[in-house]
Amino acid sequence: MATAAETLWLVEWREWFWAESFWLPQNSTWADLRRNETVFYPDSNDLWLSFPLAFALIFLRFTWERFVAYPIGRHFELRENVRGLPKPNSLLESAFRKHHRALPSHDVLVGLSKQLDWTPRDIERWWRRKMIMRKPCEMQRFREATWRFLYYFLSFWIGLYMLSGKPWFWETKYCWIEHPLQHVGSDVYWYYMIELGYYWSLILSMSIDTRRKDFVQMVMHHILTIALMLVSYSTNWIRCGSLIICIHDAVDWLLEGAKLANYCKHKKLSNGLFVVFAVMWLLTRILILPFRLLRSGIFESITFIGVYPVYYVFLTLIGMLQALNVFWFYLILRMVFFYIVKGTVEKDARSETEPDSGSEDESVDSLQVNGGIPEDSGAPLLGLPDSNHCP
Repeated sequence: MATAAETLWLVEWREWFWAESFWLPQNSTWADLRRNETVFYPDSNDLWLSFPLAFALIFLRFTWERFVAYPIGRHFELRENVRGLPKPNSLLESAFRKHHRALPSHDVLVGLSKQLDWTPRDIERWWRRKMIMRKPCEMQRFREATWRFLYYFLSFWIGLYMLSGKPWFWETKYCWIEHPLQHVGSDVYWYYMIELGYYWSLILSMSIDTRRKDFVQMVMHHILTIALMLVSYSTNWIRCGSLIICIHDAVDWLLEGAKLANYCKHKKLSNGLFVVFAVMWLLTRILILPFRLLRSGIFESITFIGVYPVYYVFLTLIGMLQALNVFWFYLILRMVFFYIVKGTVEKDARSETEPDSGSEDESVDSLQVNGGIPEDSGAPLLGLPDSNHCP
């Protein structure tokens, strides 16, 4: 009896969650979206495929990093280890945990120095070395960047080639004509599934990837992206979603290319790619996305399919993602300003900390100024949204 009751509850919950009045336009039902031999409509059960694709992409990533990116990094003599690791010291280890890695006040340093018979400066150096001990080396950052560059380069150019043959690429009204009864071709289907799998792989690998200063924003971005792709696929807003994917991919490979050029000590190429990246960000994410696609979603969609609850959910998620795009564009403008004024790109304020360059004393001074978190010492020049995109 309990099993039957649980089954009934599950059925009722599914009916409530997948209510046609929420997900579909008026006079449309899930029965209308049943597939046959000639027409393929999206089904929410398809989304489970993104999980094995995510694990496959993670496997490909580590294979790429180990057997392709690593030899390239060694060719360019990138640093593989962090220098100057701290000596084991139980008292300082305890103080390090107590103060949550932040450098304590001068009085605390003096007290520790008396117990250890060290100078406060020696303790500061130990503290700095302890902080950078777990930071990824230059080689690791290079390997991560090569994988992102490879993925975004292929994703953008393949996606652009594929979408350029679709009518909705040129006229956005075709995103809504005959919706939701829009056939999904196998090329668009796999484009969507692989992209969703890639974002699941980013979520799964965040614990081992380089942690950046805008970690919270990046988590928000990945969650928003996945939510948008899930919603857009379930309600067959795939045409609009595929355009948004392509728009975001247009800049990501340029960013990663600029990072790679910087790691390989090609500063002029790195700065040049950054300028192209900044221009493309302006054109795609600040102009085309809101004034063409978001505008189409707000106004053209009403003309052809009307308004229903998921309409507000989708546009709210896009608006939140666009807010992140504007925030990152502010950082881009700041770096462009420094490039114009100083002739070089400013160190990215949200980039990963570079632990293995610069003098010891400079790093200690930075520790004191910044409350325990040393500023970048110069090696990664960029870093804005690592892989930022959307559905």
